[in-house]
Amino acid sequence: MFLVLNFLLFLSFLAFAGKRLLIYLHALQQDDYNNERLFAWIKQHRVFDTKLSLGLAALGAISIFMPPFITALACIGGFAYTAYKDLDPRTRSKKKLVLTARAKRILFPALALCGVFFLPFLTLNPLFLVIPVQAVPLMLVLSNLLNQPYEKAVQKKFYDEAVARLAEVKPKIIGITGSYGKTSVKHILGHILKSAAPTLITPGSVNTVMGITRIIREQMEPNTKYFVVEMGAYGPGSIARLCALTPPDAAIIIAIGQAHYERFKTLDTVAEAKFELAQDTLSRGGHVSVHEQTLNFEASRAIYEAHKERFTVVGEAASSDLVLKSVTQTKDGLAVAITWKGQDYTLKAPLYGVQHGGNIALAFACAAELGIAPDDIIMALARCPQITHRLEVKPIPDGTILIDDAFNSNPKGFAAGLELLPVLKPEGGRTILITPGMVELGEAHDAEHRAIGELAAKTCDVVLAVAAERIPTFTAAYRSGAPEGELYTFATFKDAEAWLVSHRKAGDVVLIENDLPDLYERIPKL
Repeated sequence: MFLVLNFLLFLSFLAFAGKRLLIYLHALQQDDYNNERLFAWIKQHRVFDTKLSLGLAALGAISIFMPPFITALACIGGFAYTAYKDLDPRTRSKKKLVLTARAKRILFPALALCGVFFLPFLTLNPLFLVIPVQAVPLMLVLSNLLNQPYEKAVQKKFYDEAVARLAEVKPKIIGITGSYGKTSVKHILGHILKSAAPTLITPGSVNTVMGITRIIREQMEPNTKYFVVEMGAYGPGSIARLCALTPPDAAIIIAIGQAHYERFKTLDTVAEAKFELAQDTLSRGGHVSVHEQTLNFEASRAIYEAHKERFTVVGEAASSDLVLKSVTQTKDGLAVAITWKGQDYTLKAPLYGVQHGGNIALAFACAAELGIAPDDIIMALARCPQITHRLEVKPIPDGTILIDDAFNSNPKGFAAGLELLPVLKPEGGRTILITPGMVELGEAHDAEHRAIGELAAKTCDVVLAVAAERIPTFTAAYRSGAPEGELYTFATFKDAEAWLVSHRKAGDVVLIENDLPDLYERIPKL
């Protein structure tokens, strides 16, 4: 009988461990399989088991008064019930867990490690079962570590194939980086270049070595002339590694700002990391287009001063190589007035958000330096499609207007979205904001959210704050600045959207600002 009970106890623990491993694997996958960031997430949000562990501890205390088989049945029931109640991130998450080949290579060995670790505890007091319960995320991390040699070998094979493909096709490579705006500039420049020659751009927010490797292997055609690459920096050396894979012939550096600030600690470090792209491009005799703001740092300024003849500076100053004279937002899009090589131009594009004025100007400068005629660039911009999830304006059949800025998470873009609301608001309509705030601002988190809250008070009739406990300075600033405004708080985006479905009406303009990944919003309650 006890052999059967022990077997059932072992199986129930494996069911619990398997479900719990999926939850931690979901977080690990969203953070690029980085063990350190998984630990930081667990610590910050206290994502470790409490309910089952407390139950086992209580059961251990009273087990001396119970028959052993009753104690075993209670443990089996506890594991089985917890496994049943835990959410499955493969089906019940905003960004669902995808069991890729790599994910499976981590998951199944981790489950085996959990089983082996549990065996010595089978016959012990239930209090001791808390140890293997708490060890589940450690087994996942250990499995990830054990998997790394094989993973590196697989990645090297794919990397080498991508390098060989680039050597065969020989496209002109344009690297794009910045604290924010990378995807937007890539979209705009890619559209311009596609009007001139076969062009491949990295899709969405793909900006890592392996992400770019996959695009090269799977999508690069033999006749590709231009390859536009978004380059993300997760610390010093990140962009240098990307340049080793995709050596740039031209570069755009958009901005140095607070986005991902917590990973760099200082803006000077951000500038050094971003200008790795400029250094690599210049080493090959290439050309660099930058916004004037990026030169306000010692490291970037020194590189610029040493290679002025191969830089195009875009800015409002009269001394800029491309002078950005004005940016006008209308209901039909943007009108950007510039001066380029002594000639005045007006660049019109059906895009929204005044921050895109600088993005359009940078794309114009880079395309012109690549040999595209200004008139051809202007014609291409007039047909530029909106940028998905980045201040994408969508009229809805029920008479509302949706501004989809779900993929944004920086102060400048957030402010542009708020300023767009009154531009699109019809007579008698309301302006409604749904947001969980911004992430990865480090020490600037509270100050930036206070500033955004103050702006929201001037532009928003209704604010739906998601996970409001993250952004107390935002909600306080809105309440203070708009005492007549409506402020509602919700645990998740899904809850806020349900409110909107019930309360929106014709004439409303709704801004969805930064739809957080599960890592920040849907914290598991274990």
